[in-house]
Order: sequence, then structure tokens, then C-alpha cells
Amino acid sequence: MKTPTIPTLLGPDGMTSLREYAGYHGGGSGFGGQLRAWNPPSESVDAALLPNFTRGNARADDLVRNNGYAANAIQLHQDHIVGSFFRLSHRPSWRYLGIGEEEARAFSREVEAAWKEFAEDDCCCIDVERKRTFTMMIREGVAMHAFNGELFVQATWDTSPSRLFRTQFRMVSPKRISNPNNTGDSRNCRAGVQINDSGAALGYYVSEDGYPGWMPQKWTWMPRELPGGRASFIHVFEPVEDGQTRGANVFYSVMEQMKMLDTLQNTQLQSAIVKAMYAATIESELDTQSAMDFILGANSKEQRDKLTGWIGEIAAYYAAAPVRLGGAKVPHLMPGDSLNLQTAQDTDNGYSVFEQSLLRYIAAGLGVSYEQLSRNYAQMSYSTARASANESWAYFMGRRKFVASRQASQMFLCWLEEAIARRVVTLPSKARFSFQEARSAWGNCDWIGSGRMAIDGLKEVQEAVMLIEAGLSTYEKECAKRGDDYQEIFAQQVRETMERRAAGLKPPAWAAAAFESGLRQSTEEEKSDSRAA
Repeated sequence: MKTPTIPTLLGPDGMTSLREYAGYHGGGSGFGGQLRAWNPPSESVDAALLPNFTRGNARADDLVRNNGYAANAIQLHQDHIVGSFFRLSHRPSWRYLGIGEEEARAFSREVEAAWKEFAEDDCCCIDVERKRTFTMMIREGVAMHAFNGELFVQATWDTSPSRLFRTQFRMVSPKRISNPNNTGDSRNCRAGVQINDSGAALGYYVSEDGYPGWMPQKWTWMPRELPGGRASFIHVFEPVEDGQTRGANVFYSVMEQMKMLDTLQNTQLQSAIVKAMYAATIESELDTQSAMDFILGANSKEQRDKLTGWIGEIAAYYAAAPVRLGGAKVPHLMPGDSLNLQTAQDTDNGYSVFEQSLLRYIAAGLGVSYEQLSRNYAQMSYSTARASANESWAYFMGRRKFVASRQASQMFLCWLEEAIARRVVTLPSKARFSFQEARSAWGNCDWIGSGRMAIDGLKEVQEAVMLIEAGLSTYEKECAKRGDDYQEIFAQQVRETMERRAAGLKPPAWAAAAFESGLRQSTEEEKSDSRAA
């Protein structure tokens, strides 16, 4: 007897089983089998990134060098994350260190003054190559992180006795970090990074610059830290999962689209050049056989004489027709001749809309707004511009905190250790811990970069004033949003007020308003006290 088969219940598409359809569609074959051929391997981030790591970074380098939108994306990172001056705001953890707040503030003022002289020296003593100031090194690090996914800085020691500080730094290109002799990856050495069994980096293999190519390639091993805890080689990147050894550049998700857009623009440019061309032809009643006899049979003397005579008659006829209109010569053609202009059709074929769609996709992948990437702010209201700027601002602030500030803080700690050892700055005497015992506490700091873009300056100033007056924000936070240090602003306001008073000028409007407000408040308090008495 034949065993009856149990019917299979199908989903709405009539093909997928109901059991599979009821689960997550992303793990099945999809509606109508759309995902059946999509079977990516499940692998770690290193397994996905490192085999084609060099080629991927080389393609990103090429995009930044030769693609205007890619270069603009890097410029946006530098301008919005760092700006023109990356300012130190030193904040030692005074409670943990066991010192008073006033002692900590006095110590911070000394540190900030000494650091600025060292870091922003026009002679670029902070840089081994003597090309960059500290802010320039941070800008380079942010750009390096954007199109290579990581940044490297080597802390060095200058042995010459001509300068007060011996601490220097060298920016190291990620393409110079590789396995010795270009060998394959192993468990404890991946893409030039030596790691321990826990995945922590122990050191880096740095190849020498081989340009122009005649020197043999050599590798030098650089430890991550020196025995005393001082950073020797700074490596900053944002891992996306555990076990990641090297960083992935931001162009990976949009690299194919950017290259296609590059090709599309070149094709459109060639098309525009062709469309701009035109050809002028004169049609004559000369029959085909006679024309071919003139053209092909011009080797004989008789034919050459006939062709020359015919062309001469045409030239003489047109020269004898000096008809002009508004100073321009209007040719009077021979009987039977006609002048035709041949032009190409001028059609857009939806290119602008397609380019805009691609740029929106690329902007989303790079973390910036479409308007910033394309530099096209047409058809935007204040609300949409503010929303777009705020989205990008949140992204840039994350990058400032976890990329630029990490690089800056580690460089600052190296210098601070030497400044304390040389007694350029002096630790408070009652501190609970020494610098070596509490590096992070002594070196705790914030970094102030470029301010948030002001869409409407008046509205945003009013917003800041209202937040401060309502107690929802502080001068420190609002000034930092504008890329300023509130302590510098307060000190400058005091100096300007004293100078205006010495010069016999009236106080500024804000000072007069503050004085009147304080006077009214004190008067009201006196009246209330007298009534209570």
C-alpha cells in the first residue's frame, strides 16, 4: 500500500514553505527565491579585510588623489573635526589625585601655556621631519584615518642639545606597516602587527620608504610601549568587532559607486564635448559621378585642371558677393547650393537626477550630508539645513572623540612626562600619586576643535543664551560648540573692559546690561529686606 504524502504548506509566493517563510526572511531564499544565490561566507573581520587589504587602501588612495568628491570628503573630516587650531583643555582628575580644585586649575594653566609653546611652534620642532605643527599632525591623522581606516604615530627622542624638549613625533603611513619580507599572516603576526594570544598589539613592523626603488626593502620592529609605560608607537582605529588587527577605510562601502560615478562623469564630459561641435556643409548640384571623378581621378593633369578651375570659379563667385548685414558678411551661394549646419542633439537623458542619487548614496556611506559632499545647498530651508548639519555634527563629534582626541592625548602624555621630569611644570606637592602611578589622571584632558557650522548666526546665539539662562547648559559647553575656550574669552573680556575704562570709553553693551541687571537685583533685595525688617 502506498504511503500517502503529507502536503506542504506554502507561503504567499507559492514556492517558499510556510515554515521557512514565517522565520527571518534574510536567512532564507527570500520572496520568490530572490536571495537563493546570495550565500556570503561567515568570517571574522580580519579574514574579510586582510587578504585584499593593500589593494583596497591603494584604491582609496587613488580615489582621494583623483576624485573631487572623495577629496572633498577628506577635507570635510579635517575641517569639521580638527579645524585650524586643536586646543588643549587640561583637566586633571583632582579628586582622584588628592589635590584641591584651585591647585589643579593653577597646574592646568601652566601645562596649557607650556604645551602651546611646544606644540604650535612655527619651527615645527614637534615633528621629526620639521614640516608640521601639532594641529597639522592631527589633521593629517584624521585624513589618514578616513581613507586608510587607521593612523600611526611614532614617538621619538631627539638627541640634539639645542632644544628644551627632546620629545618628537613622526607620522607613519599605514602602507609602511607590513609583515617582514612580505610574508603571509600568522596567528601572532597579522599585516605587520605583532599580537599576543589575547589579541593585544605588542609591536609593529615598519618598512623603510623604498622610493625611488633601488634600495632593498628593510623592516624595523617598533614596540608599542617602552618598559616605563611611555608610548612608543601610537595606533588609532575603531574596531567593529573582536579580533580586528587593522582598520578599514570609510570608502569600502561606496568605493564601487564612486568609481562608477567617476567613469560616468568622464563619459558625460566627452558627450558634452561632442554635442558642442558642429559641422558646416555646402550641398551642390554637382552630380555624384562628376564629384567622384574630381576626387578620385585627380591624379591626371586634365582632371586636376578641371578641379582647380571649378574651385576657382566658386571662389571668384563668392568673393564678388560682398553682401553684409550689421558688419557681418552674408554669403550669397551659387545657384543650386545650400548651406547646412550639422549639430548633435543636446539631451540630458536623466544624468543629473542619476548623479544626485549616487551622491546621496555615497554621502550616506561616508557619514556626511549630501549638501556638504556635493557643495549644493540649493532648495534648502533653514530647518532642513540645520537637521542635515546636526546629523553630520554628531558623526564628526564621534570621530573627534575616538580618533583625533585619542591621537592628541597620547602625544600629549609623552610630552607631559618629559615636561614634569625637566621641571618645566611642577606637580602639586600634596598629590596622592606620582605621574608614573596615575598617567591618565594627570593627563586627563579635552580637545576643542572647530565649531559647529552656523546656519543662522542670530538664531543660534539666541539659543545658546536661552540654554545658559535656563540652566540647561554652561558657557564652557556653548563656547566649545563654537570652537572657543570660555576661559580665554572671559580673560579677554576682562582685559578689554579695563582698556576701555582706561581709554575713557563706555563699557560694551553686554557689560552695561549686566551692570544694570545686577543693580536692579540688588535694589530689589534691599527693598525686600527693608520690608521684612
